[in-house]
Amino acid sequence: MKYFSALFFACTLLLLSGCSTTNKDIQITAEHEPSSVFSEYKSYDWLGSAAILNDPENVWESVGVDVAGDIKYLIDRELRKRQLFKTSGRPDLAVSFFVGVNMDNQELKIDEETKIELKKTIPKAGLVVVLSEVTSGKVVWIGVATGDVQKNRTPELVRERLDFAVTEMFKQLPN
Repeated sequence: MKYFSALFFACTLLLLSGCSTTNKDIQITAEHEPSSVFSEYKSYDWLGSAAILNDPENVWESVGVDVAGDIKYLIDRELRKRQLFKTSGRPDLAVSFFVGVNMDNQELKIDEETKIELKKTIPKAGLVVVLSEVTSGKVVWIGVATGDVQKNRTPELVRERLDFAVTEMFKQLPN
C-alpha cells in the first residue's frame, strides 16, 4: 500500500498526454494488488476525478475538448470490455482518475550542435486511474500514462492520444 501511495503522489505531479502526431512519447505503467482476484469484480461506480494545471506563464491553450468527459467515456468502455458494469447500487469497485498538465516541466536535453546538456522547458502531462475495492477501501489497481504536451494539438489528436493512453493502460488490468 505504501508503494501505491508513493506512486499516486509522484504521478499526480508528473501529468497527461497533450498531443503530437504519434503516441511514441506516451509511457504506460500499471500495478495491481497481487491478492486481488479481478474475475470476482462485476460492477463499479465513479468515485471522482481531479485535474491540475501548472501553468505559471499562462501558455496553456484549450483545444475545445472535454478531456474529463472523454477520459470517463474511455474508462467506461474499457471496463465494459472486461465485463465490469456501472451500477448505482453497491459496486465492487470505485473508479477515480486524476489528470494534470505541467507546462513548466524542466528537463535536461543535449544540444545537437554543441553537445552540451541544457535545461529546457518541455511541457508534460499525466493521467492516473485508480480502482479501489469498495468493501475494503484498498487500491487494487493503478494505471499511469505520461507524455509530452505538444504545441500544435487539435481536438482529433487529443482524443486519439487519450484513447491510446486509456486503451494501453487497461491492457494491463488483470483478468
